[in-house]
Amino acid sequence: MALKRVIKGKVVKQAGEKTITVLVERKVVHPRYHKIVKRFKKYLVHDERGDANVGDIIVAIECRPISKRKSFRLKEIAERGVGA
Repeated sequence: MALKRVIKGKVVKQAGEKTITVLVERKVVHPRYHKIVKRFKKYLVHDERGDANVGDIIVAIECRPISKRKSFRLKEIAERGVGA
């Protein structure tokens, strides 16, 4: 069995009834300048009960594809945030 990827990020949008958009930030070393730079990517996450709100920090786990771009489901809400 393959290991499932786990991502942690901030909810930036509630798209539809059971979908949230999560912004994941990672820090990498620039290949030429050897400086730490931020890289961002947005993921669509399935939120079955609609618990997460904008501003929350959540943990999501990889699952079977639910739709064309949605392959993660909400595992837990790590930190409640102030809504935007």
